[in-house]
Amino acid sequence: MVDILAIGAHPDDVELGCAGTLLKHVAAGYKVAIIDLTQGELGTRGSVSLRQKEAADAAKILGLTARENLKFKDGFFQNDEQHQLQLIQLIRKYKPTIVIGNAHYDRHPDHGRAAALIRDACFLSGLQKIATKQGGKTQAAHRPKAVYHYIQALHQTPDFVVDITPHFEQKQKAILAFSSQFYSADSKAPQTFISSPEFLEFVRARALHFGVPIGVKYAEGFTVNRTFGVNDLTQLL
Repeated sequence: MVDILAIGAHPDDVELGCAGTLLKHVAAGYKVAIIDLTQGELGTRGSVSLRQKEAADAAKILGLTARENLKFKDGFFQNDEQHQLQLIQLIRKYKPTIVIGNAHYDRHPDHGRAAALIRDACFLSGLQKIATKQGGKTQAAHRPKAVYHYIQALHQTPDFVVDITPHFEQKQKAILAFSSQFYSADSKAPQTFISSPEFLEFVRARALHFGVPIGVKYAEGFTVNRTFGVNDLTQLL
């Protein structure tokens, strides 16, 4: 069982979108896991085996309880019964209180499709008449209490932001664990949208931008599909 389950269409989606928030909760004693839906095999740079190693390195930096890859087909997975059931199995395995997933709309079409798949699987996971098994045993139904979505390449106005100031540099280390994907002066691989030094500057600038409204240096933003509630007004920044 974990407290937070973060899900990304590709290895490095979670690191870019919400690594600071995960680090903050790990530091507070919560258990956190990541599920990568694909192996990122269509990526211009790197390879499946290299990205597997990078994901494992990033998991150590983040202090994760677990990280798994569902090996869906990069670029072509669908929000259908087959894929939903595989994701439901892992949701029921880890029984998270909170799930964090991809942005609903973004530059990469996999991100929006993943967001819908994650949202639907979290709901369906709570239906007892949907049968799944793990290790030959029938799994109990489980529905997370909340599903949030991190913000990716395209700007969205967040419904809430999380102060990650003490954890931002460690977030950067987790991102740079994916050395095949991001800027390196020594790399001779083709340049991509995320491999320029300007992209890493954008990641920092985005965190600065989200931090300003709540009076902190760095923050990460999230969207919510339902009305967002709070228990204690004095805890709002």
